[in-house]
Amino acid sequence: MVNPPADLPPEGRFAGREHRFPVRVYFEDTDLSGVVYHANYLRYMERARSDMLRRAGIDQRAAWEDGRGAYAISECTIRYRAPARLDDALVVVSRLVAYGAASCRIHQRVRRDTLLLADASVVAAFVAPSGRPVRQPRQWLDVFESLIAAEEDDP
Repeated sequence: MVNPPADLPPEGRFAGREHRFPVRVYFEDTDLSGVVYHANYLRYMERARSDMLRRAGIDQRAAWEDGRGAYAISECTIRYRAPARLDDALVVVSRLVAYGAASCRIHQRVRRDTLLLADASVVAAFVAPSGRPVRQPRQWLDVFESLIAAEEDDP
């Protein structure tokens, strides 16, 4: 059995400019051949993105409840490189790479130890309850600016 890295708590955390989110592969995640079904990588990445934003101070639920809006994925490119299997301990590594008035781009990698299993680029658009793109809350843009600045300061 592969165990998660000792320094990674059961919830995600930031490590420098990257957010790391642990995932365990369960039987329900696998297909007939015993490997993780391709769509489940998207589920793992969604959980990791949500955790990253929450830990950065972005309250998506409050924004929705206040009637401001919510994120919707407008673009996703993923490349599968190697399979994950039952009981594997994975880590989803997420990093904000760009943002605009109404969207953000996040690069995500799913790893097992040092092996890269999947690599993705995701654009999340902030949309009003009507479904139309709107500006993200100013405080969120400030958070994104600090994450990008931290990336620029990182050696």
